[in-house]
Amino acid sequence: MLNKAEKKTKIISDNRRHDRDTGSVEVQVALLTTKINDLTAHLKTHAKDFHSRQGLFKMVGNRRRLLTYLEKNNPTAYTNLIKKLKIRK
Repeated sequence: MLNKAEKKTKIISDNRRHDRDTGSVEVQVALLTTKINDLTAHLKTHAKDFHSRQGLFKMVGNRRRLLTYLEKNNPTAYTNLIKKLKIRK
């Protein structure tokens, strides 16, 4: 089992554009998607955790804005990322 730092490093290395890339839109969306999936699993067991739910909504909105930006500026990267991360829009 990977710890948080190893998991984050793996996500970054799987989605980066070049060797030193850590902050491109693709990397940010991939990290947000992982956090969203983890928080969604948490909320399935803790349905009344409204503070975490609010954080989830903020992350989903942020990811949606990043995906809109990517769709406008690089449509091929957008479609590849959507397929890779299995995101519905």
